[in-house]
Amino acid sequence: MILTEAEQARIAAAVARAEAETAGEIVPVITPASDPYADVALAWAVFIAFLALAALETAPAFYVALVDRVLGLWATEWTARAYFGLALSVALLKFTAMLALLQWRALRLWLTPTPIKRARVHARALTAFRLSAESRTTGRTGVVLYVSLAERKAEIIADSAIADRVSPDVWGEAMAALLGPLREGNLAEGMEAALAQIGAVLRQASPARAHDHNELPDGPILL
Repeated sequence: MILTEAEQARIAAAVARAEAETAGEIVPVITPASDPYADVALAWAVFIAFLALAALETAPAFYVALVDRVLGLWATEWTARAYFGLALSVALLKFTAMLALLQWRALRLWLTPTPIKRARVHARALTAFRLSAESRTTGRTGVVLYVSLAERKAEIIADSAIADRVSPDVWGEAMAALLGPLREGNLAEGMEAALAQIGAVLRQASPARAHDHNELPDGPILL
């Protein structure tokens, strides 16, 4: 479980506090990971297979002698078909081994370039925003705080009424308040700190109006 019931209640209470005295509506969204990165694992497996073939092409005599020694094929004459079979076997073995190794998510994430992780987190955050907050408030004042745990990255995306008044860099303090505790494994604490910062921004950008009411649930959405 990403959060205990007590931690979810803490975050919901932090959302309620942040929304006080503002027309803004905050939706916290938390996911274990923004993408499985299966394509990255496949790309690495293909790369390692080609690397093995390149090594075989560079020093064929060494690898042929190694196979002869391991399989006891000293008297065997290597034909073109045998060489092709060796190359195919080496490539397939390396590809399969690397693909199996990259089933370990921590390694797969470590081998994924940061720009790819950042782009996948942003894309998933946009999807979460469109599904949970975009155009779902009367004044278009929804804000999504999206947290992707595996990548240790977060995004704050605001609907048009807020985005028109708040530049993206203003959310920097909220992001810093979140990511520090998050990297130490204190997700609920980081969420509470970030929500307090978001609330402070919203009170300036979109103060409460007469007859305002809570339009979106306060509890975190766990994907």
